[in-house]
Amino acid sequence: MRSTYPPLKLLNRDISILAFNERVLSLAQNPDYPLLERLRFLCIVSSNLDEFFEVRAAPHVDAMREDERKSDINVQSYEAISEAAHTLVDKQYQIFNTELMPALAKKGVYLVSHGDRTAEQRKWVAKYFETEVRPLLVPVALDPSHPFPQVANKSLNFIVLLGGKDAFGRDNNIAIVKVPRVLPRLIKLPKILSDKQQKFVSLSSVIRAHLASLFTGREVLNFSQFRVTRHSDLAVDEDDVKNLRTALRQGLVQRNFGDAVRLEVSHGCDEKLAKFLLQQFDLPKQSLYRVNGLVNLARLMQLADLAEGNDLKFKPFEPKRSEQLVSGQSFFTQLKQRDILIHQPYESFESVIDFLREAVYDPDVLSIQQTIYRTGSDPRMLKLLQEAVRRGKEVMAVVELKARFDEEANINWAEDLESVGAQVVYGVVGLKTHAKMLLVMRREGARLQHYGHVSTGNYNPRTARLYTDVSMLTADVQITRDMEYLFRHIASQIQLPRMQKLLVAPFNLHRQMLTKIRSAELAAKAGKPARIILKMNALTDVALVQALVNAGRAGVEIDLILRGACILPVDAPGLDGRIRVRSIIGRLLEHSRVFYFKVDEVEHMWLSSADWMNRNMMRRVEIAWPIVDAENRARVLLECCQMYLDDNKDAWLLNADGTYTLRPPVLTQSKAKEAEFSAQQQLLKKYEN
Repeated sequence: MRSTYPPLKLLNRDISILAFNERVLSLAQNPDYPLLERLRFLCIVSSNLDEFFEVRAAPHVDAMREDERKSDINVQSYEAISEAAHTLVDKQYQIFNTELMPALAKKGVYLVSHGDRTAEQRKWVAKYFETEVRPLLVPVALDPSHPFPQVANKSLNFIVLLGGKDAFGRDNNIAIVKVPRVLPRLIKLPKILSDKQQKFVSLSSVIRAHLASLFTGREVLNFSQFRVTRHSDLAVDEDDVKNLRTALRQGLVQRNFGDAVRLEVSHGCDEKLAKFLLQQFDLPKQSLYRVNGLVNLARLMQLADLAEGNDLKFKPFEPKRSEQLVSGQSFFTQLKQRDILIHQPYESFESVIDFLREAVYDPDVLSIQQTIYRTGSDPRMLKLLQEAVRRGKEVMAVVELKARFDEEANINWAEDLESVGAQVVYGVVGLKTHAKMLLVMRREGARLQHYGHVSTGNYNPRTARLYTDVSMLTADVQITRDMEYLFRHIASQIQLPRMQKLLVAPFNLHRQMLTKIRSAELAAKAGKPARIILKMNALTDVALVQALVNAGRAGVEIDLILRGACILPVDAPGLDGRIRVRSIIGRLLEHSRVFYFKVDEVEHMWLSSADWMNRNMMRRVEIAWPIVDAENRARVLLECCQMYLDDNKDAWLLNADGTYTLRPPVLTQSKAKEAEFSAQQQLLKKYEN
């Protein structure tokens, strides 16, 4: 039967991403958080915006340049995104200048500008400039033989307007000073100059104070810091390159000089200089961001790291070892008895490293296979895999070279593993391998026993302390056999056999999720109870959104716990409030993916590496695995779903217009306000050592 409803009017994905960053920015104003942690969230927003512009902005800027008005990406979309981004940036600096820095000053932490420095501090800064900074600065005066220099992506620079004539009597009056990236952006003043307080100076203010000394015989009439953001999403035609690793290494060099998409300058930048820079980078005027403070607030993460004070930072949380694990007993023995869940970061990622370590040093283990997507700087897993090779085990690593902004680290991993004789493969042409899998094959008597680890998150020990993820250690015969087949498929490109338990993108994950939604829809139409709860980072796949809306219209009750982008309109005709979208923004980054369906009292649950985005479903190798153990399923449902649906402290609710509202405690029937409840805080308390 043809739908009587009009076509869905989807929310704008890019505006939704910026709205997510508004929610993160709200944490910088949260009075319950320590001041340096609030500063850290402010810096995270700057870093997120950098990535947004590097990855998402180029088509919109091109549309503006070309005056495109008919396609989906057009002048209007560019203007809408620019307005939202400008509003967000202005709010960032307002919070920084009027809230955070005054509050930090009351705690004895200062970022001291040149005008506020004492004579002794200025003397020390001048010496620092002469010995550490000046030797690395090479001002470039612009003339026909010195054209505008190549300015690298996100590098800090000064543009200087000069009076007088140069050494050859010419009137060239513009110079560019590139700030070396090797220098720290914040310098802590010696205690003797800080009056028992913590005082810092920014590198930009040090250079600014001594800028005139770089131009002997010339007058500095005007100047400004500036920073350009460039399109940085690597595009490599995998069908047309003989060596993907070599092609990506070359691409990494070119990434720093992609097309410009954003220009940041100091708030007081001279209008002529700003116009000159816009012309140099071929940018429309809306791409100019005048910032009231340091250009690139992300660099202030150093202040959050360097400043001291227990009351200024979160109390450290030490995750517990999984309660399902028996200390001192072999993983292999335990996994024969049950699947073991690890809820990170409440439970320690160290258990995963311990599992790998036992496999490496166990003489009966013959083979280890692992996917590598984002591993971070902790080398322990790399060292363990190398040790496994040295001990004669077969080691295969599926290294995803195209993991955005981790390409170089992954290339280094690949080369380090190959150097000791590990088998390294780079996945399937045209697809990113985003699945998180670790498979161990062990000789036990006359047969090979398989043990596996699957996860919603990366094999990254550092982010495992900051991101919420769920992983599972298992000896399930069907799951581990499916993993074996998938590893073989990735390496050899042979046809993937029929999977017994794993759902795999791009083969059947998308189709199976559509089927489960459709089943719930049909049940609801037949008068049976139907419930869907989905927790993930983003929902942008149009087919899945349409399926959810159809199910909601049929009477299925749907709760979506989405950290970031969401294009589903909760006010679509016929929904009548049956689809509810919330975003949990707190101390930890929500990263776990849970797909839960309950139809007429029959429950199905999958955990997954995939968000419900078209790229995850069609252009990546992803997995979802079922939670069949009733106890484990109940635990995930409680800790990853129900507690988040009960949250009235960190939960933001999606409104009809695409904005989000912080969900406040409400009055109960007795007219008493319900107690505040934060899922993250309760879980931290529950698992506290």
